[in-house]
Amino acid sequence: MTKTNLTILKPEGRLDAAGVRPLETELKEHLDAGRIYLIVDLSAVRYISSVGLRMFLTITRKAHQLGGALKLCAPTPRVMDVFKMAGFDRVLQILSTFEDTERTFLKDT
Repeated sequence: MTKTNLTILKPEGRLDAAGVRPLETELKEHLDAGRIYLIVDLSAVRYISSVGLRMFLTITRKAHQLGGALKLCAPTPRVMDVFKMAGFDRVLQILSTFEDTERTFLKDT
């Protein structure tokens, strides 16, 4: 795999019922177009609700079914706390930096 095979998204603000819809739509469009290696940089996300958590789980499953992967990176401490409280840090790939996340994709090939 090369860097050109990666799709990188960087949402901002709140990933709640209203804020998650545009990101979910964009992620699904990428998967439908065959772009199955996805990185979501969470450094600009201030809040994530259960709707956002479920969306990441759903997209992760779909990416895996297509032979790809969704990896999350650089969550703020507040957002990471939500992932941990819900146990999603054990089922989603969440890395502390974008560079580390990108490296894991490049090593996987």
